[in-house]
Amino acid sequence: MKRTVTELADGRQLIYFDERDDAVREGPDRRVLPPPPPGSQLRYDALVDEWVAVAAHRQERTFLPAETDCPLCPSTPDRSTEIPAYDYDVAVFENRFPALSDRGDGGGGRCEVVCFTADHGASFSTLSPGRVRTVLDALADRTVELGELPRVEQVFCFENRGVEIGVTLHHPHGQIYAYPFLPPRTRAMLAAARRHAERTGGRNLYADVLADEREAGVRVVAANAHWTAYVPAAARWPFEVHLAPHRPVPDIPALDEAERDAFGPIYLDLLRRFDALFDQPMPYVSAWHQAPVRDVDRELGHLHLQLFSIRRAADRLKYLAGSESAMGVFINDVPPERAAELLRRAG
Repeated sequence: MKRTVTELADGRQLIYFDERDDAVREGPDRRVLPPPPPGSQLRYDALVDEWVAVAAHRQERTFLPAETDCPLCPSTPDRSTEIPAYDYDVAVFENRFPALSDRGDGGGGRCEVVCFTADHGASFSTLSPGRVRTVLDALADRTVELGELPRVEQVFCFENRGVEIGVTLHHPHGQIYAYPFLPPRTRAMLAAARRHAERTGGRNLYADVLADEREAGVRVVAANAHWTAYVPAAARWPFEVHLAPHRPVPDIPALDEAERDAFGPIYLDLLRRFDALFDQPMPYVSAWHQAPVRDVDRELGHLHLQLFSIRRAADRLKYLAGSESAMGVFINDVPPERAAELLRRAG
């Protein structure tokens, strides 16, 4: 893989990840752009010990443009986009409308956009295993580099897909948030993992849960020599799957060559099962849970991908109502064992 670092017209960083060593990325960004927005405000909610980012400039971000106006497609001689090249494999750049930023007097952090392909009409599920490997290597690269920034505590890689989820751009892409704090879910998982380690003489909580799921098999959807996909016993979403490596590793950069190669085929299979479930594109969130960058409990982490959808039936969505939104107590209409059975059949 060839890595080429350049800058956009307003000074934001752009990185090409090419599958050919002879790729040339010398085309400049021909646009005239205003400076990037000032950093977001981070406000502390003392009532629940959590941080909230206030990013007023995001009100002006691009919203569901026509394909001819897509900012993630390659540039052409007649139109310049966020990607100056006329073609690309995988490209990563600083978000023009970031939720987190260390510019100016911002609260810190960074947000990046990951373009999986130049093909506007594709989806992650239509990528080749080789392209998935390129994406995974790009995420590993960004996890390392972003984790070295001052004040960054965790690197979160994710993809939102479908207007039902709230995407604002149709082009196949994901995002990376470099948080200047530990998010609530990470803190909760680390606290549970710490208690488990203290009770069991240092055992890894997620590794033990994964081993139990693999042995029981009832909620396992798919598996290969290095990865297992299963529906969690306490799944919050109608269709939710964890995809985890058998070897406990803290983050994507720690995956070895065999694990990286084995990820693409099983993940593509899983996405295609989701789409086949109701014979229509499934809206989903795909979220990588990585260990914190420098927290003392980093060794308690276990890398895993959480894939979930808000669709609970062909014509019905799950909305976060009072119990979920106000109290954080989820009510799932689809038993996890039933969800696993349906996903196995969909394959």
